Amino acid sequence: MPIRRLPPQLIDQIAAGEVVERPASVVKELLENAFDAGARRIDIEVEQGGCALIRVRDDGAGIAADELAMALDRHATSKIGSLEDLEHVVSLGFRGEALPSIASVSRLSLTSRTADAPTALSIEVEGGAIGESMPSAQPPGTCVEVRDLFYNTPARRRFLRTDRTEFGHVDAMVRRIALGRFETAVTLANNRRTVLSLPAGVSDDQRLRRIAAVCGDEFVGHSLYVERETDGMRLWGWIAQPTFSRAQADLQYFYLNGRALKDRLISHAVRHGYRDVLYHGRQPAFVLFLDMDPARVDVNAHPAKYEVRFRDGRRAHDFVFRSIEQALAAMRPGATASPGATPDQALESPGARSYPLGQPGLSLGGGGSMGAGRGGAVPWQLGEAMARLAAEPQAAPPADQAQAQAGELPPLGFAIAQLHGIYILAQNAEGLVVVDMHAAHERITYERLKQARAAGAVQMQPLLVPETLAVSSAQAELAVEYASELQVMGLEVDRQGPERVVLRAVPAMLGGCDGAALLRDVLADLAELGHSGRMEAAQNELLSTMACHGSVRANRQLSREEMNALLRDMETTERADQCNHGRPTWTVIALRQLDGLFMRGR
Repeated sequence: MPIRRLPPQLIDQIAAGEVVERPASVVKELLENAFDAGARRIDIEVEQGGCALIRVRDDGAGIAADELAMALDRHATSKIGSLEDLEHVVSLGFRGEALPSIASVSRLSLTSRTADAPTALSIEVEGGAIGESMPSAQPPGTCVEVRDLFYNTPARRRFLRTDRTEFGHVDAMVRRIALGRFETAVTLANNRRTVLSLPAGVSDDQRLRRIAAVCGDEFVGHSLYVERETDGMRLWGWIAQPTFSRAQADLQYFYLNGRALKDRLISHAVRHGYRDVLYHGRQPAFVLFLDMDPARVDVNAHPAKYEVRFRDGRRAHDFVFRSIEQALAAMRPGATASPGATPDQALESPGARSYPLGQPGLSLGGGGSMGAGRGGAVPWQLGEAMARLAAEPQAAPPADQAQAQAGELPPLGFAIAQLHGIYILAQNAEGLVVVDMHAAHERITYERLKQARAAGAVQMQPLLVPETLAVSSAQAELAVEYASELQVMGLEVDRQGPERVVLRAVPAMLGGCDGAALLRDVLADLAELGHSGRMEAAQNELLSTMACHGSVRANRQLSREEMNALLRDMETTERADQCNHGRPTWTVIALRQLDGLFMRGR
């Protein structure tokens, strides 16, 4: 066919293919426009899952009468006017494509009124054909009605699912976007029945109630508030404790400058922060907000704006990862904030606190004897202290008795018994503490092994026969660019041609690994993220296995002193609330719960 210009209506329908995938896509665009207009209340109504009707009404700034028709033109917008504006986008929408694209595949009605206008104006569009504007009765704000979606593109309509499925997508979309704007009240009705009502949340309690309405009360009950600010970036929000992990990534909400994202770099950063406290394959739950200079991120990188491009992706990744890691590292008995903590109770990373360790040398796993420049057990012998375990429980040391009498109980209290050679039973100020002694000792040993590794340089083991790898030219360039970083990781790599590298050494700790596969994975990470954590992850996996085999086993009888020494070590060990595999290490049964079991006070 000869080259010719496409008709405007076909151009809009092609654009609609990028913007309008299903009713939820329409709701997303209209909801974002309402937020950009400064709305403090937004009401959304749908019928038949949004296929028959989508109505979004807001009390925002409205559209001036002489601009109403222009709002339906392609690339007509009030949100940007220059390249500088595009590089500093703070609004959710900015391309000016949503309304004309939606109007090209539906019957659309747009009614709006500014605060100083005597009346509202309404304009109707059918299949892209714009009608005349007419006076209408409406309070200040904007109302958009979209009827019979895809009525003129039957092939697109056949791809839609059942009304119930489509409404499920609409509901999920509204929850995701509305959760990022606490200051605006949002309601959603399906077939004239209200299914979601989110009041505006200004105070911390109101915000938590809004989060509970979207994520559930259980998430709030297992969440911790985190906040960290550095280098012009601020991360704040709520992360779920590892024990609240999910089989699917269905409770993961992330917002960049108020924009809901499903970004691969950010998702990787959060998962990396949880790496030492989750089962393999489990997903964390979180509601997190990242605020930063809009000029440091390109939001014009995805048709639906779900993903962005950071000017310095490595810095953003490390900031999110370190923030999550530090918050989770602080999770140990007595050192975590209360569930659903507010900003005033933000998680910090407290230093190790001083608790009595019983008799010297009885701290399981080497006690305080391990560290850079100290004598005592070497990392591979951390479990040898268990050889000193006594066969029979002993009386509590005098220091414990004195503290207990004075009411100065540490977070895990003091041991009172051992159950079936598996659990330590202790009494603290709240009630009964039950500790899985193997899981707890495994975490303590693992953290000390990591500290020992960090204290010294990674030892390299030269390969007897250097291994030559065929790679892409881009990967070969990365091997040269990151040669010093790779050497710090324990990998010695040389380039030997445009598409060839030679692996000469691997970390001594991983001497038996598949060095070629590991290097390929590291280079892939460097290409996508600008850094790689695979070396550390592989080393941590080995240390975790060593910690597991070097920890106290079931049916080992511990003395009272040794049980208390384990409790004190837990209180000063990072991530002590979970073992290396993500299992909880301890729980507490409050005295009121025990009273309820035996109906005391009734």
